[in-house]
Amino acid sequence: MADAGDDQHRVPAHIAVIMDGNGRWARARGLPRTAGHAKGAEAVKRTLDAAEGLGVKYLTLFGFSSENWNRPSDEVGDLMGLLRRYLHSETADLHRRGMRIRVIGDRARFSDDIVTLIEGAEQMTAGNTGLNLTAALSYGGRQDIASAARTLAQQAADGELDPATIDEETFSKHLWTRDLPDPDLLIRTSNEQRISNFLLWQCAYTELVFVDALWPEFDRSHLEACIDEFNRRERRFGAVAG
Repeated sequence: MADAGDDQHRVPAHIAVIMDGNGRWARARGLPRTAGHAKGAEAVKRTLDAAEGLGVKYLTLFGFSSENWNRPSDEVGDLMGLLRRYLHSETADLHRRGMRIRVIGDRARFSDDIVTLIEGAEQMTAGNTGLNLTAALSYGGRQDIASAARTLAQQAADGELDPATIDEETFSKHLWTRDLPDPDLLIRTSNEQRISNFLLWQCAYTELVFVDALWPEFDRSHLEACIDEFNRRERRFGAVAG
């Protein structure tokens, strides 16, 4: 990969990732799905290291969707246990490295102890200025948009907001990603070519890259290849090519 300072090889400021393929990785090896999720947690660490080393400013990982609550209860329980262990074991290290942690999504369905761990990680790292790590947990893009619409509708009903003044900027300020720039690059592993209700509003002009590797296999070389592909694209944002 060329120098990140080269104008022809820009490092995207914000990369979002749909981490897909844990179950298939495990099944191909005759292992339970939980083994795939555990291996996927190792890929999270590798990706964080790579993103930090490459100079990525924002990394958003789709860890658990609002639809994932419909999976078998034992698998959901295992995923919640993995989330607890990750927050317990990794928060202090990420803080030491100057990373900021945020979680977007509906927290109402999480147990109280997980909410406490999430809030603690966010509070501990709130002042950090390094890589911004956002975990999308119990998250759905339509859910995000509907929540923003309800808030704006209530403000209008209460006489606090003139509906005629609602524009894209106003709407964006009521999304869970209100403090984040839109993603420049969205990566999905396992070669599934859809965005599965992830950051629907925010990805209006995001470059999409789909890779064959399953998430537990993802490493720096895959991330660099995705960034190289990003740099082969011409981003016009609806305008005529230069």
